[in-house]
Amino acid sequence: MIDAYEDPGTPDHRGGARYLWWLVTRQPWRCAAGAMFGSVWMVLLAATPYLMSRAIDDGLEPGDMGALTAWSGALFAVGAFNAWLSIMRHRTMTRVRMDANFRTVKVVVGQAVRLGASLSRQTGAGEVVTIGVGDVQTISQSLTVVGPGVGAVVAYLVVAVLLVSVSPLIALVVLLGIPVIVLLVGPLLGRLQGSETEYRERQGVLTARIGDLAGGLRVLAGLGGKTLVADAFRRDSQRLREQGYRVGAVTSWVQALGIGLPTLFLAVVTWLAARLAAQGDITVGQLVSVYGYVAVLVGPVSFWVECGYQISRGLVCARRVVRFLRLEPTPDTGTRDAPSEPSALHDPESGVRVLPGRLTALVAEHPADAVAVVDRLGRYTPSDATWGGVRLEDIALGQIRDRILVADHESDLFAGTLQDMIGPLRGAGLSRSAAPPRGATSHTPPAPAHGEQAALRTALHTAAAEDIVQALPDGLNTRMDAQARNLSGGQRQRIRLARALLADPEILLTVEPTSALDAHTEATVADRLREARQGRTTVVTTTSPLVLDRTDTVHYLVDGKVAASGSHHDLLDTTPGYRALVARDTEESVR
Repeated sequence: MIDAYEDPGTPDHRGGARYLWWLVTRQPWRCAAGAMFGSVWMVLLAATPYLMSRAIDDGLEPGDMGALTAWSGALFAVGAFNAWLSIMRHRTMTRVRMDANFRTVKVVVGQAVRLGASLSRQTGAGEVVTIGVGDVQTISQSLTVVGPGVGAVVAYLVVAVLLVSVSPLIALVVLLGIPVIVLLVGPLLGRLQGSETEYRERQGVLTARIGDLAGGLRVLAGLGGKTLVADAFRRDSQRLREQGYRVGAVTSWVQALGIGLPTLFLAVVTWLAARLAAQGDITVGQLVSVYGYVAVLVGPVSFWVECGYQISRGLVCARRVVRFLRLEPTPDTGTRDAPSEPSALHDPESGVRVLPGRLTALVAEHPADAVAVVDRLGRYTPSDATWGGVRLEDIALGQIRDRILVADHESDLFAGTLQDMIGPLRGAGLSRSAAPPRGATSHTPPAPAHGEQAALRTALHTAAAEDIVQALPDGLNTRMDAQARNLSGGQRQRIRLARALLADPEILLTVEPTSALDAHTEATVADRLREARQGRTTVVTTTSPLVLDRTDTVHYLVDGKVAASGSHHDLLDTTPGYRALVARDTEESVR
């Protein structure tokens, strides 16, 4: 079974079936062993009726106790051996399923890490959670086909051969009847795939909504919107439940037919064999063996139906995994070096020009327009943005990540101590990018502990987050929940800002760094941010006049384009749209 530190290999993401086959090929000997144990186990199940028929015909009917004892002993030995085979089959297939489960988890987690900051731009958190929680289990369960599934085929062929020696007519009925049963269930399996696919999609959406609801519960309660979101969640969950009923209806028919049709078929064949025995065409022992053979076939046919059911579900889940594995991170096509000295950033699409060493604000009627500019300047989306006159896409991505940091106000906060949440992330992946201290490289050894503590205190002070540390029972050593859900929205925002400031990037691009703060704290953060980043390039997206009043340059965006640029006070005097937007923000703050 795959080791926790073992390379899971390169998955085949050309399709769901190819991915399932890749999981089989990663453990060929174990899968072969499962197929062997399953085949021998089922064949010996089929041998049991043969041994019983011989015991009846050779021993019981003529009264030969020696033959009866011998055949009975053989029956006992085969049963005991088959019990051991059953245990080994189950043990082997459990390991096959566990390997597939863990291997899928590893490739999904590896892909999430590989996508990095672009993950949230390409898929939702609910989709990833649904894959990790439910899909991997279903995929691993579908690999049952390589054990009992193969065994069912072998057992079917062996029984067919044995039946030919008893009665060609019965053998013909069995050979034709069993495939008909499987074909009758086939259309239901196709319908199941469609229902299961829709169910999984709805499940991913609902999972994402649960995460959003849990993360914003305090804010929603404060705004009086908790009931509204709860109603939306209730409607979505009812739709998911209804879709689950549809999946359950198809599943119940598949499972019912998988057991019911073989049992009905057993009754028909037994009736036919009884008529042949009554006519003297077959012996009593052969009648018993026919009943036993067909009874044994109920198992393989049920396995086929069950395997078809599991494969149908596994293909649905494998396609979701494959779709996730096909996502690509931001391509690193750059071959040129970044500017050797502080230089201007320019986004031709919007007309924004960020001068080095200045605190620049982006104000937009639609906040998404300002975020789009930041994404282009941080090279998270394809664009013609330049740095020092060189297109960002032509510069090596590693150099951009080392010197430009995009700090999103909704970036992830990982569980651990508060210091782990802020301090150890220095130079190892902050927000949506990784940036070591200015001038450092990926091989720069960590600074002395006292230096890092001083830098941490400075970052907390600049973000006005000292009171957060002081209010916690163990200060920086206090354990924090994932996404810091044991803090308020404003506290989380200040922790994110402190984390970004601790990275000390040459260029800091921040998205709404103070949107959840009260006016007094916001003014404090704005003053300290300006002082701490003096002489460094800093960009903030905001509509807060408290922050805008501390900036050097403001770019006012309308429909994603720069409509006016200048100082905050100049724009208030000359640009009515800007004045209305900022005044509205002021009124909302007062309320």
